[in-house]
Amino acid sequence: MEIRKKKLPIGIENFEKLRLEDFYYTDKTGLIRELLNNWGEVNLFTRPRRFGKTLNMSMLEHFFSLDGDKRIFDGLDISKETALCEEHMGKYPVISVSLKGIDARVYETAYQMAAQVIIEAAAKYYFLLESEKLNEHDKAAYKDLLDKNMNEGTLGSSLRQLSGMLEKHYGTKVIVLIDEYDVPLAKAHANGYYDQMVSLIRSLLGEVLKTNNSLKLAVMTGCLRISKESIFTGLNNLKVLTIADERFDEYFGFTDKEVRELLEYYDVADHYEEVKKWYDGYQFGNASVYCPWDVLNHCDRIRSEPHVQPENYWINTSSNDAVKRFIQESANAATKREIERLVAGEVIMKEIHQELTYSEIYQTIDNIWSLLFTTGYLTQRGKAEGRQMKLAIPNLEIRDIYVTQIMEFFKENVREDGDTLNRFCDALRNEDVENVEKLFTEYLRKTISIRDTAVRSGMKENFYHGILLGILGVKNRWGISSNREMGEGYADILAEPDTGDMGIIIEVKYAHDGDLDAACKEALKQIEYTRYEDYLEDDGVENILKYGIACYKKRCRVMLAEK
Repeated sequence: MEIRKKKLPIGIENFEKLRLEDFYYTDKTGLIRELLNNWGEVNLFTRPRRFGKTLNMSMLEHFFSLDGDKRIFDGLDISKETALCEEHMGKYPVISVSLKGIDARVYETAYQMAAQVIIEAAAKYYFLLESEKLNEHDKAAYKDLLDKNMNEGTLGSSLRQLSGMLEKHYGTKVIVLIDEYDVPLAKAHANGYYDQMVSLIRSLLGEVLKTNNSLKLAVMTGCLRISKESIFTGLNNLKVLTIADERFDEYFGFTDKEVRELLEYYDVADHYEEVKKWYDGYQFGNASVYCPWDVLNHCDRIRSEPHVQPENYWINTSSNDAVKRFIQESANAATKREIERLVAGEVIMKEIHQELTYSEIYQTIDNIWSLLFTTGYLTQRGKAEGRQMKLAIPNLEIRDIYVTQIMEFFKENVREDGDTLNRFCDALRNEDVENVEKLFTEYLRKTISIRDTAVRSGMKENFYHGILLGILGVKNRWGISSNREMGEGYADILAEPDTGDMGIIIEVKYAHDGDLDAACKEALKQIEYTRYEDYLEDDGVENILKYGIACYKKRCRVMLAEK
């Protein structure tokens, strides 16, 4: 009888649920040991999205908190640390809040959402109203924390007040966990109420973390390390652990060994190479890590469909604004060359500033480099030299995001420059080979070229084919079809102008040796094998133009077949 495999924990962020309901768990409890051994009163972990921050916070909550079933830690790494467990496990009141949901168009709504987060955190301790250790004044203050119309003063001091009451009631100091602390700031920046949100978050975090005698230990997570001046003024007990830090480097994300074990457990170890190429490649501190979200999603897919291709699971979990902004900077020739080198798999040396405020993020191209690094769209390679870091695109999945954005940006530019577009299409229709060549070369020079160093030669044509489709696709009233979708291995394009009496067949070839003429002839020969011509003739189209286009780097040659 086949043993039933554990379920894959896709999107499960509650540690207790994951342990009690038989999900597969990659043991990250060593994080607790390191936190307790390398004592920092306030610890901030910054990591990109989808690297298991929330699950780790849930693990900390269940470990420290007074209630809950502690058997969920049996057999895990931390359970071997008997002295630590005896001293700390299940010994503290825990205040755990997530600011992830504070996402609103206007400040008033965001404020309401923040108040709701506080109400939910306070409501867990409803018994404080009956506590003999709290006086009437305390109880009145506690009631204020349950009022959805609480004023800014109450909201700002809420977590500090709650921790004070819990210490009074239990006679023990409190652990505070704040997940995704920077989300409200990101949303506020996008929607134009940043300054108000900064002052709210500053008082909320400042009061509970700064001069709070009831605090035992605090842990925060976020994507960005927001500069101290803007939020953590005077917070001297803050330990920031970013993706460049060696401490805690393997506790967010999966290591190679963990991924091998996972794939073996689910009997899909033969997919290891593709999983590595697509989802590995992040360097946190000294550890090389995979994005767990992708590994779990892909593992789930290949269990039911073994032949499925790797895909981009990360792209839908965010807006990819940082990459968009970066690509838009490609009007600058130097930046454009750097983007091309990154996409070709090369490494670029840059100075990275890890402390940013949201208002500075897009101000300079240097800050955009730093943002791409902290959010996981670039990663470091090797050792940093001071602030100088060697940066690279981590893997094929992230490369795919860049390529998609580059193509989108290209299409937008084509749309905006209607004049060149019309000249190009007129030249195609009028059999003006010289201008087709000239204008296509101009497009190639302007766009960011995507060099596929890793792929086999047949795929190199994809880029040029994509550019051509990107240009013609903007002509709304032209019929454009591509044989690529028909899977016949031909990369030709059929364009039917809106006059209805003409068909233009184009075949694109990549000239590997730089011999453009030979590649052009090869392209024309290939058109003979397609079915497009018969298809057009059946439709009664008599005027059929056949173009061969050969490309090599940023050069091209165009030939027209004789009728």
